[in-house]
Amino acid sequence: MYKAIALDLDGTLTDSEKKIPDDNKNAISKALDAGFKVILASGRPSFGIWPLARELELDKKGGYILSYNGGNIIDCTNEDLIYAKHIPEDLFPEICELAQRNKLALITYYKDKIITEMPDDEYVIKEAFCNGAKIMPVDDMVEFVDYPVAKCLIVGCHDRLVPVREKLLEKYGARIDAFFSEEYFLEVVPCHVRKDLSLDALLSKLDIKSSELIAVGDGLNDIPMLKFAGLGVAVANAYAPVKDVADLIGLSNEDCAVAKIIEDYML
Repeated sequence: MYKAIALDLDGTLTDSEKKIPDDNKNAISKALDAGFKVILASGRPSFGIWPLARELELDKKGGYILSYNGGNIIDCTNEDLIYAKHIPEDLFPEICELAQRNKLALITYYKDKIITEMPDDEYVIKEAFCNGAKIMPVDDMVEFVDYPVAKCLIVGCHDRLVPVREKLLEKYGARIDAFFSEEYFLEVVPCHVRKDLSLDALLSKLDIKSSELIAVGDGLNDIPMLKFAGLGVAVANAYAPVKDVADLIGLSNEDCAVAKIIEDYML
């Protein structure tokens, strides 16, 4: 019945140390050998996903990276970028200014690094840890960034981020989207960038129906893909709203939820 599986990374595929447990690795290897498509769908930048994709041998056995919450889709076998969307260039300074006015750290990405004007912020450090990336301090984000931006993160306490999200959507909602992947991470992406929309585009290329997809996640940004998939699985450690929309609640990420789902529903 199922032909593909889309996996969130942090809090789902990986454990608390951001490593892939052996049971998950072995199950994914068996799924790939059996002809299933494996898609790593994450809010991480592409460079933060590639090490895990190579660890799972997606570059050799085939597989896909869906990064920036769906802003990019990459074919792992040839590294082709087959889908890409960017924040409108004229809005990036406005987003930076709003974050600065509210004294919140803003993050984006440069090559394999995280860039920010506030390198000591605890949530910036948390994002760096998630991606295994170094933090590159810059004096002026607007002046430094002269390239297309797939995603920004405004980070901080949830209560301070909520009004910022409301302001962004009020002023620019026709051109960008803003949503929470974690309570302390406000994702700012191009309009119509979500995991479900990008999965729909990818599955069309692969001639796979949404009903033939399993999606597994834990974060608030995983809700659209869980609702889109034929089988939407929330891991036991998922946020309550994620569990509310899931077809099934699995084991926790620490207990190798991904391996169990693959064994039960694919192998």
